[in-house]
Amino acid sequence: MRRRRSTKIVATLGPASSSAEMISKLFLAGADTFRINMSHASHDRMRELVVIIRDLESRFSRPIGILVDLQGPKLRLGEFGDNSAMCPTGAHFVFDQDPTPGDAKRVYLPHPEIFAAAKAGDALLIDDGKLRLRVVKAEASRLEAVAEVGGRLSSRKGISLPDTVLPFTALTPKDRADLEAALETGVDWIGLSFVQRPDDVAEVKKIARGRAGVMSKIEKPVAVERLAEIIELSDALMVARGDLGVEMPLAKVPGIQKLITRSARRLGKPVVVATQMLESMITAPVPTRAEVSDVATAVFDGADAVMLSAESAAGQYPVEAVQTMDEIAREVESDVLYHQIIANQRQPPEPTGADAIAEAARSIAERLNLAAIMCWTSSGSTALRVARERSFRPVLALTPSIYTARRLALVWGVHCVNVEDAGNLDDMVQRACRIAFSEEFAKPGQRVAIIAGVPLGTPGATNMLRIAFVGASALDAI
Repeated sequence: MRRRRSTKIVATLGPASSSAEMISKLFLAGADTFRINMSHASHDRMRELVVIIRDLESRFSRPIGILVDLQGPKLRLGEFGDNSAMCPTGAHFVFDQDPTPGDAKRVYLPHPEIFAAAKAGDALLIDDGKLRLRVVKAEASRLEAVAEVGGRLSSRKGISLPDTVLPFTALTPKDRADLEAALETGVDWIGLSFVQRPDDVAEVKKIARGRAGVMSKIEKPVAVERLAEIIELSDALMVARGDLGVEMPLAKVPGIQKLITRSARRLGKPVVVATQMLESMITAPVPTRAEVSDVATAVFDGADAVMLSAESAAGQYPVEAVQTMDEIAREVESDVLYHQIIANQRQPPEPTGADAIAEAARSIAERLNLAAIMCWTSSGSTALRVARERSFRPVLALTPSIYTARRLALVWGVHCVNVEDAGNLDDMVQRACRIAFSEEFAKPGQRVAIIAGVPLGTPGATNMLRIAFVGASALDAI
């Protein structure tokens, strides 16, 4: 099951892709990690999907990642008397805490936190940004706004405040219940929605206690402003372009995507680019030219993974969508310009022994044309440091922890193998050579780079680099 590309693919599961047969087809088509969206999945359904994926994992002897995406707070308007009302551009409109059905002049806003935080000048976006209002007067239980872009207001439509830091955490009571259920089920990644501040990430990490990696979804302007702090605490990042495109001018989103991608890469944190990547394939068997360019841009930028949402969850062509992403990634990665761009984007290593060894392994592997870089890793940190280097030689992560192997299934260029820990240095070298051969990354006579931490099994202690020949003697045990 060796992939012929470095960029990974995340496929969202849903009505079109929830059977064991379809999930198997998506995996064979190229999906490396599966996403379960808790906005639409119950706890029982989530557990059923995890069982299907783990059975698939056993059948193909290949670690598969599972990302559970928390819903996050949903801010919505109250009800209107006639289910809707017109709010023309230039009109004044009031949001209050009176539960009486609304009309053309006012509506109930059942979120006291908004009244506590909003101030004059803040923007109010309704129905995914179709209507834009500006607060002109803010009181304890009343907001008066003027419509900059008017339209029809409808009952229970979503409302967002891009200029306002709201005084609540990213975890609702539903999210807490979903988080505990996901952690108990043994998923690999938690997608955290509505991140506003580093404290939101810290809260989830405190609950997770290392049982799953925390992937912060960057979808709000206030999160972009505090990006460096959020990345520092996060285990991975997602460029959630859908909500970013609602709360910020659309023209700014591509630049922000590059900022997030490069910032995450600089710190060695996996980064996923998501939302509407192949949107037309929900109903069409082929993508638009613009969508192909969009996916290719994320690959050229060195993103760890690209993600399918509705395309694989509810679309008519989920398998074709995965195949298309796989084809685009492989084509881009074979382009001469791709190698030049990735090489030019490399950052100097951090001043640590692990980063220096990772850089040296990449440089030596490319200079000597080694068959692969073999990373013995317990926590996954060694493989992450090598992945940060974006080596043009294959990277194999050898780990005794299936949990580490599953998380690394999301990481750029890393081929994960779950193995028993090595007994000593000779055993480490011989088994690395055997695995490089058995996984079809090296042939007898070729050389591989082996990096690890000594003493063996010590997390985060990468301090050894060795070059070894894959000889006939190393293959006796196969």
